[in-house]
Amino acid sequence: MINTAPFVRTLKDKPVAVFGLGLSGMATARALVAAKARVVAWDDSEETRAKAEKEGIPVFDFVFGGMEGYGALIPAPGVPLHYPEPHKAIVQARGYAVEVLGDLEILHRCDHGKKTIGITGTNGKSTTTALIHHILKETGFDAVLGGNIGKPVLDLTMPKFNGVFVLEMSSYQIDLCPTFHPDISVHMNVTPDHLDRHGTMEEYAASKARIFEGPGVAVCGVDDDYSAAMMEKVVKAGLRKAIPVSVKKEVAGGIYIKDGHLIDHIGEKPVDAGSINDIPTLPGLHNAQNICAAYAACRSMGIEADEILKHTRSFAGLQHRQFLSRIINGVSYINDSKATNAEATSKALVCYHNIYLIAGGRPKTGGLNGLEQYVDRIRHVFLLGEAMDDFANWCAKMGVPHTKSFSLDVAVLEAHQLAQSERGQPGGAGCVLLSPACASWDQFKNFEHRGDVFMSLVNSLSEDTNA
Repeated sequence: MINTAPFVRTLKDKPVAVFGLGLSGMATARALVAAKARVVAWDDSEETRAKAEKEGIPVFDFVFGGMEGYGALIPAPGVPLHYPEPHKAIVQARGYAVEVLGDLEILHRCDHGKKTIGITGTNGKSTTTALIHHILKETGFDAVLGGNIGKPVLDLTMPKFNGVFVLEMSSYQIDLCPTFHPDISVHMNVTPDHLDRHGTMEEYAASKARIFEGPGVAVCGVDDDYSAAMMEKVVKAGLRKAIPVSVKKEVAGGIYIKDGHLIDHIGEKPVDAGSINDIPTLPGLHNAQNICAAYAACRSMGIEADEILKHTRSFAGLQHRQFLSRIINGVSYINDSKATNAEATSKALVCYHNIYLIAGGRPKTGGLNGLEQYVDRIRHVFLLGEAMDDFANWCAKMGVPHTKSFSLDVAVLEAHQLAQSERGQPGGAGCVLLSPACASWDQFKNFEHRGDVFMSLVNSLSEDTNA
């Protein structure tokens, strides 16, 4: 647990409100209580409030009772700040000029003195965060991983003298960081997502771009227009060392891919750092971008190029992101549960052939639109969840064979049986791919739960094709 006493002292004995007692909210409340803060917590769930009280966290409905005299409000990241309208807790805080912060901001205000690397972007940020953490650990840094991945930051153990915080940062979390901007800020890309929170793509991109405020290093993908515009602003501001990243073109001063090789052009001349084609846990062009971004961040930490690529090759991959769960009679079973929109699913489809795709859940804006160019790779789609009917209509329009499986257990079994029976088809044995292009909340707690269930179901499948 992080010692939050330096932050608590800045409150000057004013109470601090914690709204929303999920994982990060509970971690925040515990850390503040341990530092003798005057914590007042609230959650709409009676069961969650009871759990907090059992842990000695004071519970009171400050949203109803008013927030006059409070030192800060710490809302859950998903609480709306602006669009479509601010939550009543946010309105209360603003009405009494109470500062609204997140747990990453609290960590920053604890004056820990450690290096910080923050990673954001619509797609690829989790893999990039985990890869950076892996490389740092393997090269002797006391690196800790947290934020939007792994443990909430205030549950982490403070790293030692050469410590580094490697933090995945969602747009929601960046919105709650008025003064925290990482020493090395990494932005991957922007595609349509979370528009129910931000309203427009412009507002969504602007939220991401705030990670580049202040001095430091800016590593930024430049292969989409919104991200390229971010890089231009960074260069114009002149506060950060700008390192552009591309997998589509050569970029002076940055990192790019050419003929399957990573080219380091941070210095005066481009240097071939080596091939990335022999890294089976990071397939596809999207993972090439992840590798380039991680490379740039680690070079900024002073790690040599050959060491970075050596430890990139030893990276085991990240569960729920194109994670190879099992191979049965040559058929691969891939857990890509983190693919919660069509753009993310496209990154998986481009990597495989003869795909038996499992898709569906709670739909996001656009549905499966954008996947038209990959239909020749798909042999059959097995559909489930709230998006099932809409996705079936899309499949019918595209001429893609599909089955309404309704639930994941049925989908896995049906995909397995068909994939095994069609192993002799041209193009290889194929793969059963869970890449839902949807949120998970209609049938699962989160995408991790969905992926865990998938892997459990896959591990229970028989290798006997006659079974």
